[in-house]
Amino acid sequence: MKVELGYTLSSEERQPEELVRLARLAEETGFTYALVSDHFHPWTDRQGSSPFVWAVLGGIAATTKRLRVGTGVTCPIMRIHPAIIAQASATIGCLMPGRFFLGVGSGESLNEHVTGQGWPPPDMRQDMLEEAVEILRNLHRGGERSHDGKFFQVHDARLYNLPEEPVPIYIAAAGQQAAKLAARVGDGLICSAPSAESVAAFDAGGGAGKPRYGQLTVCWAKTEEDGVRTAHEYWPISGLSGQFKNELARPAYLMQASELVTPEIVKKEIVCGPDPERHLQGIAKFVKAGFDHVYVHQVGPDQEGFMRFYEQEIFPQAGAIAA
Repeated sequence: MKVELGYTLSSEERQPEELVRLARLAEETGFTYALVSDHFHPWTDRQGSSPFVWAVLGGIAATTKRLRVGTGVTCPIMRIHPAIIAQASATIGCLMPGRFFLGVGSGESLNEHVTGQGWPPPDMRQDMLEEAVEILRNLHRGGERSHDGKFFQVHDARLYNLPEEPVPIYIAAAGQQAAKLAARVGDGLICSAPSAESVAAFDAGGGAGKPRYGQLTVCWAKTEEDGVRTAHEYWPISGLSGQFKNELARPAYLMQASELVTPEIVKKEIVCGPDPERHLQGIAKFVKAGFDHVYVHQVGPDQEGFMRFYEQEIFPQAGAIAA
């Protein structure tokens, strides 16, 4: 299995103009695709940013030529109605013909509670996501559409700007049930961990042959100590296990929950430092779990140094990684 490497545009850490610049730089460096996070809040105040992703995508569309870009991921069930996500994604699909895909997931309270609705339990969020994807696909087919569902209403809606081919929809999954949903209604799978169980459930549910995207979090730095220090400062949430962080409503709460996360814990969760072998091993874990795409999240300010490192040290060897 050949792995294709991509880049994470971390909206929580980068200003909007930086995201546009880094997308162009990623393309020049040799990354073939990127996923950009879609948040209303950063995870912690220290991360310090969270621009409106659909405006950023317009800037990326205007300044890149080859880079494929997807949202990683958009929640179409509360903060923004799925009909509006359908319009936004179709428009970006027109601006980036053949280069845009829509990644969707069931979201986090951190971003979705802001409109004042109650935060649903996980099973309900999965049901809402499935219905939202149905709306997205119907509107992307063109023509006037209505929908009278359990969670959403759409009345006499038509998208007048549609790309030649419908925008692919990839679905984020953090467990076997979500992976089965991704297989059933999605065009691909997105995971933030090298979960062979999720891939197996995805395949068993009908996802065999569809792309699988996994996110590897790293912190390249000149020394391992510098990498650990930076990762602990900007991404302590890496040490929060389980799904409870999706239930916390404010960056301050995530920061409080992270107070018990030590640099040693972060070091175990994030590949830190300048050793190419450790980065290749991190990629290999995803490949062995069944992922054919790995998009890398570099934590911290030094994005250019990370890109040079991957261009010189990782890309030449990535083709040798085998499942």
